[in-house]
Amino acid sequence: MKWEDELSRLAEMINGALEDYLPAPSAYPPSIHEAMRYSLFAGGKRLRGAFTIAVAGIFGVEEKRALPAAGALEMIHTYSLIHDDLPAMDDDDYRRGKPTCHKVFGEAIAILAGDALLTRAFEILCLLREEGFAESAVLQVIREFAIAAGSLGMIGGQVVDLESEGVAVSKETLEYIHSHKTGALFLAAVRSGALLAAAPEDKLQALTEYASAFGLSYQIIDDLLDITGDEKLLGKKTGRDLAKKKATYPALLGTEQAKKLAAEQVKICQQSLAPFGPEADFLRDAALYLLSRKS
Repeated sequence: MKWEDELSRLAEMINGALEDYLPAPSAYPPSIHEAMRYSLFAGGKRLRGAFTIAVAGIFGVEEKRALPAAGALEMIHTYSLIHDDLPAMDDDDYRRGKPTCHKVFGEAIAILAGDALLTRAFEILCLLREEGFAESAVLQVIREFAIAAGSLGMIGGQVVDLESEGVAVSKETLEYIHSHKTGALFLAAVRSGALLAAAPEDKLQALTEYASAFGLSYQIIDDLLDITGDEKLLGKKTGRDLAKKKATYPALLGTEQAKKLAAEQVKICQQSLAPFGPEADFLRDAALYLLSRKS
């Protein structure tokens, strides 16, 4: 099966679970539940959730058992996008080709929808116990997600990103922004699958190296697409990073050097998977996908 087809299959499975994990849109008060669903089902590849399922599967975990972790991760990711689009943050009007949450429901409901998705995610993680995972493994995953979403992870990266607008930054600062704002959730996605499966430490470390390199390459490509991408395919305006004088790899290194660095990180992804056989092909193909990514 082609990688894109496998990703679509996993995404469909995750979307089905998310339907069950969220309150009905008519649940009182309906405005908040409509906003949550609007953003969560506005599109998206479900790549982070797919990673969790695929990595757990490397060690023999049945796909459906990892769905609560995959679904929770997609909720956290969507919360971050809702808040990222707010006027006080990136001030974006469109996301995935649709008006952003605050443009449809207003800023107050958008903020609360993001908060509600974040808190719901940790409630859903508790369902992992019903899937037969050890309490210790579930607690490890909860900790991974909390760190990834907090001030030492995604929020920390967002803060430094905001503080770096219009400022000359070092390569070290830029790497911090990307590894935390974007990379933290990819790291949590991959590591959570391994932790649920009680993977050996050497395998966990190899997967951690993979996730770190993948997250960095993903964000570099994201920066490049803001310059060279097709707005229709991206579902959002391009050129906004340059307009806001954001810290990006193309701005720091130039377009060609940024492409080279992304390719180097993809190579690291492949090398880190050397301890695994064909059971890790989904991860290998995901890294190769980055180099041809259009959206």
